[in-house]
Amino acid sequence: MRIVVDVAPLSHPPTGVGNYIAGSLAGIAAVGGHEVVAFAPVSRAGRRRIEAALPAPVTARRLPVVPAAHALRTLWSRVGAPPAELVVGDFDVLHFSDWMYPPQRNGIRSTMVHDLVPLRHPEWVHARTRRMHGAKYRHAAQACDVVMVNSRFTENDVVELLGVPSERIHVAYPGVDAEFVPEGERETLRRPYVLTVATLEPRKNLSTLVEAHRRLDGELDLAVAGGSGWGRQPELDRGGVVQLGYAPRERLPALYRGAEVFVYPSLFEGFGMPVLEAMACGVPCVVSSHASLDEACGEAALRVDPSDADAIGDAIVRARSERGELVARGLAHSRRFTWLENGRAHVAAWENAG
Repeated sequence: MRIVVDVAPLSHPPTGVGNYIAGSLAGIAAVGGHEVVAFAPVSRAGRRRIEAALPAPVTARRLPVVPAAHALRTLWSRVGAPPAELVVGDFDVLHFSDWMYPPQRNGIRSTMVHDLVPLRHPEWVHARTRRMHGAKYRHAAQACDVVMVNSRFTENDVVELLGVPSERIHVAYPGVDAEFVPEGERETLRRPYVLTVATLEPRKNLSTLVEAHRRLDGELDLAVAGGSGWGRQPELDRGGVVQLGYAPRERLPALYRGAEVFVYPSLFEGFGMPVLEAMACGVPCVVSSHASLDEACGEAALRVDPSDADAIGDAIVRARSERGELVARGLAHSRRFTWLENGRAHVAAWENAG
């Protein structure tokens, strides 16, 4: 098959969606026997970011530089012309992500849904995000031959909220990148620390984590790795909180390894990739009990009510005392998730739809 994959989200600094796209591309290419084409109309700066983020096995690129790239992608999706074949040639599969839904004449039409936060909790996202995702959900996902999701939880949401028949939905769990292993450099901050990795936005529930940290005995700092997001920002200017800002991906393994405990108190996720990364680096994890994180955690994390600061604080203390057992369970659980299996799930879905 000739598989054209929308990589537009890679034109911005990578977060969960971008990391998933890059990992999936590597996995699909590793399956072998297919031509994988990375495609997006982008700005000049965006093209540089994409080129740097694309995995080596993806050799085919169609990255035309255009003015006002985001606006053009949006207009192209809404107008519904010209067909994508005029830009990238004929293909067997067109797989698009969150930022555009290009028209096409032939081939399998496929999309990725990472989560339905804009529908479940519109108050947690920017109005532009609600509009962009809402348009995709209304005009694209329901008409696709294949809808890929990153968890069974998201699959159930897509059936319930979008009305997509379950036989068109396929789960492709994320994989753990090779650099996330227990061995290697460990970050040393000013004191032992609890770590969280999350964009600073209300859904990530960092204010409750800060309150939980305040109630501890003061032995541990709280290190927060994440850039500013949308909405009200958590109050991080207080003693014992280390604001790391956006952490480049190459720094994350050392940050995870150096932590006493990793905490992820999110109120809603599509999957929750930082949990797996922390486990793969040999760190005990305390994670929100929300059902959207069940698959990321398996039986390897301590689960807590994300609204209960006392429960989070108690779980941090417990995680330190049960470190050996939690680390062993986390390592075993995280090894189940590979980008090759992710790629196989994508290819199998497209072959079955062909």
